[in-house]
Amino acid sequence: MKNFALIGTAGYIAPRHLKAIKDTNNNLVAALDKFDSVGVMDSYFPNADFFVEFERFDRHLEKLKRQNDINLDYVSICTPNYLHDAHIRMALRREADAICEKPLVLNPWNIDALKDIENVSGKRVYTILQLRLHPSIIALKKKVEDGPKDKVYDIDLTYLTSRGHWYYTSWKGDTSKSGGIASNIGVHFYDMLSWIFGDVKDNKVHLHTHDRSAGYLEFEKARVRWFLSIDYNTIPQHIRDTGQRTYRSILIDNEEIEFSGGFTELHTKSYQGILDGQGFGLDDAKQSIEIVHDIRNAEKSQIEGDYHPLVKHPISTHPFKKNN
Repeated sequence: MKNFALIGTAGYIAPRHLKAIKDTNNNLVAALDKFDSVGVMDSYFPNADFFVEFERFDRHLEKLKRQNDINLDYVSICTPNYLHDAHIRMALRREADAICEKPLVLNPWNIDALKDIENVSGKRVYTILQLRLHPSIIALKKKVEDGPKDKVYDIDLTYLTSRGHWYYTSWKGDTSKSGGIASNIGVHFYDMLSWIFGDVKDNKVHLHTHDRSAGYLEFEKARVRWFLSIDYNTIPQHIRDTGQRTYRSILIDNEEIEFSGGFTELHTKSYQGILDGQGFGLDDAKQSIEIVHDIRNAEKSQIEGDYHPLVKHPISTHPFKKNN
């Protein structure tokens, strides 16, 4: 049984980490969040100590080690994106491995610095790249690997997940803290694409605003037109008619890849892989971090050639075929 601490306990994603720690038969000794609405802990670790101040949390971990000989094995990090780097460093200083939500960091050079700290500390930094564990995505990777070696696939990626007005008041609406739309809701898709289709050859941005982003990515084995949005009005009418507020679509050579389900246990699978010594680390995350950094800082390209149809026609229709 390993000892865990968790930072960001009141956040949206934290319950998946609490469940993963419990489902892998490990122990949460302490948790931290500046907000105290963390009753969810009662369902998993009611006896874990909870703190709203970092200084008292850090002091508690020190006391556990010095007075009770309780060593911390892992720190799970579910905090806002811009704090990930600092909290990962804290975990390594505490002689614990870090398990951090996506995006691992906001800038590629943060990864380089963390690698240096890894080497000095002897501890590891892991990240949650759950799409790599999704059965449909694993099957797609195998299909590409077994397919023609010189084939380049045409892909349309569409991810529309509407958010309310609260989003713009929260840290997620602040690009300096979240990294913007591409970092906040797109980074795991970019990771999945690079994992399957290889290194990036071209990265163009056609649209980048507070509520949507679109562009063209070319990998070694794929040409990708992508569109991300948190605006409810971009969701197809037939999806809205069902009461849903999210729409995911990946078209590969005009064939839909179904991956709408199968997400419930992916964090637990991620944790089990880490505990088994097979987790995803800094090198695994780097290309997706480079992609979102470049998107965030790119000059907009002219809308010509390959571009997602929603760039010019923001009220979506389905399916998004290759002809514009």
